[in-house]
Amino acid sequence: MKPSANLFLRQTQSLVMTARMRQAIQLLQMTHFEVNQFIAQEAEQNPLLEFSYDDDEAGGEAEDGEYAHQPEDGGSDDGYDNRTEALSSDWYDNGGSASTSRLNDELDANYTNVFPDDSAPQRLDAPELVSQWKSMPGSGEGADYDLDDFVAGQVSLRDHLAQQIPFVLPDVTDRLIAQNFVDQLDDCGYLQVDIVEAGERLSTSLAQAERVLATLQSLDPPGVFARSLAECLAIQLKQKDRYDPAMQVLVENLELLARRDFGTLKRLCGVDEEDLLDMLGEIRQLNPKPGSGFEAGVSEAIMPDVIVRASSDGGWLVELNPDTLPRVLVNQSYFSRVTKTKDAEVQAFLSNCLQTANWLTHSLDQRANTIMKVASEIVRQQDAFLLHGVDYLRPLNLKTVAEAIKMHESTVSRVTSNKYMLTPRGLFELKYFFTVSISAVAGGDSHSAEAVRHKIRALILQESPEAVLSDDDIVDMLKKGGVDLARRTVAKYREAMNIASSVQRRREKRALAKVAGF
Repeated sequence: MKPSANLFLRQTQSLVMTARMRQAIQLLQMTHFEVNQFIAQEAEQNPLLEFSYDDDEAGGEAEDGEYAHQPEDGGSDDGYDNRTEALSSDWYDNGGSASTSRLNDELDANYTNVFPDDSAPQRLDAPELVSQWKSMPGSGEGADYDLDDFVAGQVSLRDHLAQQIPFVLPDVTDRLIAQNFVDQLDDCGYLQVDIVEAGERLSTSLAQAERVLATLQSLDPPGVFARSLAECLAIQLKQKDRYDPAMQVLVENLELLARRDFGTLKRLCGVDEEDLLDMLGEIRQLNPKPGSGFEAGVSEAIMPDVIVRASSDGGWLVELNPDTLPRVLVNQSYFSRVTKTKDAEVQAFLSNCLQTANWLTHSLDQRANTIMKVASEIVRQQDAFLLHGVDYLRPLNLKTVAEAIKMHESTVSRVTSNKYMLTPRGLFELKYFFTVSISAVAGGDSHSAEAVRHKIRALILQESPEAVLSDDDIVDMLKKGGVDLARRTVAKYREAMNIASSVQRRREKRALAKVAGF
């Protein structure tokens, strides 16, 4: 068959996402901090886009932007003439202001504290220390004080160790090796390097590297530069002079301690039950993460996007947090003034800026409305949780909320991403309210997976050392409460909550009961 070129008319449907539509979707799933950063970047490029400020910041200005002033011609105002005559009396200087030193001399009073701005300059007590002590008398006025200058800076773990190393390692070569070890520390204070490889990389002997490491392990905080948990505990016990042979065996068998195998530990350590409990008490007092107190990251408080309050009619009042809503304005007056120019290029640029600014404000309003719709529906669905607690948390999925507010599931997923709701029960992420449904016994109402986990945790906390619940016992008790759950699911939930098995819990609870009885 001979190939040939033909023309066909074909009608198809396709979903085309414009750049603005993609930005609107990204704007919907951003946090309020990311939204503010995005608006700041847009404001740098768009002269028509401005942040709105509170009215009290511009309260001192007149309506036309100029400050009010007194009239210079005083002949038409008798009060103004009287003030001029009073200012020309003997109580005032030629400059028109009262002299504090003159008032102090002629009157039996001290006006230095009343008129601090008019007092004579205060003599410096130590001029050479002015740059170090701003609070020194005469160093400056109160308006120049910066509160941040008086706040202690956060010391990192590496800075804390760098201050100690010169006192324990006088040799320059040893300091270089120590600095390399400091650079290999993780956030918990553990040394993440093999000592043999480090010695080869630094072109030093293994004995010298081990000697430097042993010296570094004596620094503060105790346990730093350890290469394992056992070594970290051993370093701290040695500094307390409690690293005897029995304690050494206990530290070397931490896996038995994790399994609560106290019988084997008593046999290996050669101690009775009372001594073993004392050793376990000392282990509990140690710090397994010595570098955790020197975290370099700054903890930031979570700001809720939605606030839920109880209303007077018995319902719930859902509102957006005004602190997280960006305040954006479009400067229409500036646009009208500048567009009067006849430059076509300027007019085209400003028209494009106006469209972008209007689109951004519309997208922000749409984002706020969408968050409000999703949050209101979540509050309506989880009304029992807000009233009674976690046990009444209903199973909920994205499809249910999407159908209720007539939006797509992907939109609800983006809204609930990294958004938080402040309720009378506490601060929760919006995704917290979406849990898996667990069927009930005899066709009753289904239960939320989070509510079931809460019930399992409550049952385990209430058990006694003599009656520790197994997974089968928990299944039977949940069935009595109307929850149909398999044993493997109970074990999965228990392990996810970092709860030990019934055998391990029985050993630990009996040991704790004996410790409390001594």
